[in-house]
Amino acid sequence: MCRLLVYKGKTQIQLAHLLTRPAHSIINQSFDSRLRLDTCQINGDGFGVGWYESNPDQNDKSTPCIFTSVTPAWNNQNLARLAEKIKSSLVFAHVRASTAGVLSETNCHPWQFERLMWMHNGNISSFNKIKRRLQQSLRDEIFLHVQGNTDSEWAFALFLNQLDDPENGHFDHTTLKDAMLKTIGLLNTWAIEEGIDEPSLLNFAVTDGQSVICTRYISSKTEEAASLYFSSGTSFVEYKPGHYKMIKADKREDIVLVASEPLTFEKADWLTIPTNTCLVITPKLNVLLFPIKDQYYNVEQSKRQSHIIIPAPTNDHINGHASINGHINTATNGIPPNHGIPVI
Repeated sequence: MCRLLVYKGKTQIQLAHLLTRPAHSIINQSFDSRLRLDTCQINGDGFGVGWYESNPDQNDKSTPCIFTSVTPAWNNQNLARLAEKIKSSLVFAHVRASTAGVLSETNCHPWQFERLMWMHNGNISSFNKIKRRLQQSLRDEIFLHVQGNTDSEWAFALFLNQLDDPENGHFDHTTLKDAMLKTIGLLNTWAIEEGIDEPSLLNFAVTDGQSVICTRYISSKTEEAASLYFSSGTSFVEYKPGHYKMIKADKREDIVLVASEPLTFEKADWLTIPTNTCLVITPKLNVLLFPIKDQYYNVEQSKRQSHIIIPAPTNDHINGHASINGHINTATNGIPPNHGIPVI
């Protein structure tokens, strides 16, 4: 089980404040993960960091920069040096514990197709049984783009295939969300048709440099998906060495973090994303939560995990998501503070 991290903000952040300096940074999680579903705490099968030098608009061809390595993240001096120098307003980071695919840079997350970037925490169960069907469903230009042999990269190819024009298309957050849900739906359909009983863990993240789509998902009505949290506020600050907190100066959302495990020791900073939920971060940093209502949706489980109060309809209250003035109001409308957050 891998660990992943997403940062999106109105201002650029130095990568070190996400990757190396926090006491429970994603690099520390690579050798000391606390919330993996399996018993191993090591994510030492390579790592990757992707970032955008600027926020591309819909007409911009800007593509992300990606740095990957097969060495363990905690033992890579180049990563530590780059993290002290590079700043970005949209960052993907990933430490890998392989479930499929050999140890190689082509199998390290995140992956890129033009301005789109993708990563995955989890596994597609019995992937060998559906791999050929997935490949045969792809358009040639997408099939030929895949360089590695992981289930995660083939899932990215399947996602790209749900977009009309992944190379030049217009991607608003609704388009990306719909493609993500179609991807999960196809994986579920093929698994059922092949008689695969073991559930798949599909914590996916994708961005076009403006919007971000993340899922916390398992193809089971009763089991928990791999852990995923988010935090939002006005600034992410270090108040003593290694210790950070999210400042919420007002109702603005200037920063959104999504992580497999909280980066800070401040329990009130982090909210649990319920199992089988899609989280959307819009270009304006609105945070929207959508329950994924398919054959594995369990309304009772969702109620146990969160207590989201649906407000009176607004312009942002559409398609079954809850928001207030375009962003989750964590004081009255989000998952209660401290809910489900472990003591790290």
